[in-house]
Amino acid sequence: MDKIFSTRVDESTIHKIAMISKELRISKKAVIEEAIALYIQKRQEGKEVDALKKTLGAWHRSEDPDEIVKKTREVFNKSMQRHQS
Repeated sequence: MDKIFSTRVDESTIHKIAMISKELRISKKAVIEEAIALYIQKRQEGKEVDALKKTLGAWHRSEDPDEIVKKTREVFNKSMQRHQS
């Protein structure tokens, strides 16, 4: 089902839409829909999911992994000792 979409657009843009519509012999609605589809396609091209970027830099640390494990173990062990008392 089509819905009505209303917006203010520069007059030159309206003329461009009308010209393309006449040139291609398609409706103005079809021109706008195809333009939106092409815009979305262009924006999505080359966009691959980068897991490292999605982790917000958690993967990028100055410490050595062994040092991180050591610190984590120490904190865990202290916590366990505290709860055993």
